Parts: sequence; structure tokens; C-alpha cells
Amino acid sequence: MANEQGIKVEIYDQTYVMKGQLDDGYVQSLARMVDAKMRSIATRTRTVDTLRVAVLAAMNIADECQQLRSKMAQVEQRVTECSNVLDDLLRVS
Repeated sequence: MANEQGIKVEIYDQTYVMKGQLDDGYVQSLARMVDAKMRSIATRTRTVDTLRVAVLAAMNIADECQQLRSKMAQVEQRVTECSNVLDDLLRVS
């Protein structure tokens, strides 16, 4: 449900209020994902600097996003190729 008052989330032991037309459950889910990513990186790198952990987490999430975009582009290209083949087959029939 949208909450114009703001949604409180906790990320890496810090509380943030997210404002706007936002879905509470979705925002909480995103916050849990970011929190988990930051904690994982902090554990693996044994880094205690919050800013460094946040930047590394952002880079990791950006990499995952870019990889998914690349895969999506490949899928879209393949769908277009398959659609063209089907169009050709239907024209022949």
C-alpha cells in the first residue's frame, strides 16, 4: 500500500525514511536486500567503514543489474529472431 507519510527502513543499523508514493512491502524488501548485501560484503572484506561497504554494495548491485540487462537484451534479440522465422514460415504456408 502506498504511504505518503514515509516508510521507515533499517539498512546496516541506520534508519531511513523513504517518502513518496511507495509500496511499503516493496520498499522493505529492497531495504532487506541492500542490508543483506552490505552485511555480506562487510563480512567478506572485513571492512568496518560504512561508506566503503555501501559503495562496494552499490557496485555489486549495479553489476548484477547490468548483467541482467545484458541477458535481457540477448533474450529480446532471440525472441525477435524467432518471431522473424515464424513470420517467414507463415508467409510460405
